[in-house]
Amino acid sequence: MATLQERIAGERRRLKSVRQRLSAALEKTGAEDRASFYTAVGDYMEASMERLHAQDIKMGNMIREKVERVDESVEKALAELDERLEGNQQRLQRMLRARDDLRAKGADAIGEFESAAKDFTDFIVQSMGHHGATTELAGRLFKPDDWEFMAGISAADEAREKDLYAQVEDTTPEDLKTPASQ
Repeated sequence: MATLQERIAGERRRLKSVRQRLSAALEKTGAEDRASFYTAVGDYMEASMERLHAQDIKMGNMIREKVERVDESVEKALAELDERLEGNQQRLQRMLRARDDLRAKGADAIGEFESAAKDFTDFIVQSMGHHGATTELAGRLFKPDDWEFMAGISAADEAREKDLYAQVEDTTPEDLKTPASQ
């Protein structure tokens, strides 16, 4: 059985792959009907980002509980984490509303989805995954059990994430497939 770190690393690789495919699709707008791909990506991102958001909130709360002294650097790190999470949630929710419209309206809603998805992916690339200060704090404060608690990965979560990833794989347009994904 894979270790927690291996399972998390696999999930993060799949998330990055989906984000990269979405970014590539957004650069090739109008190439072909991408509604099924976009809705699969939206479904995947909803589930994946929900779990990552919960993990990051837990991380912030655990840092607050475990740090001996909340000084200016700790306050700044946690404020930056909270700001990134809020920005991500705003953009994710806009993209998910656009996904729902895409399901309801079809091709007429692709433009709004692509606009929302571009805003979301740009934010991810620029702001997320760069948790230097909070990651450093967590690295100093957390024990292995803390990391497992924070990850909160159940077998059902893993299965759902893999199923949603398979949906993205199945709906990825040919012009977006890489040799590794074929």
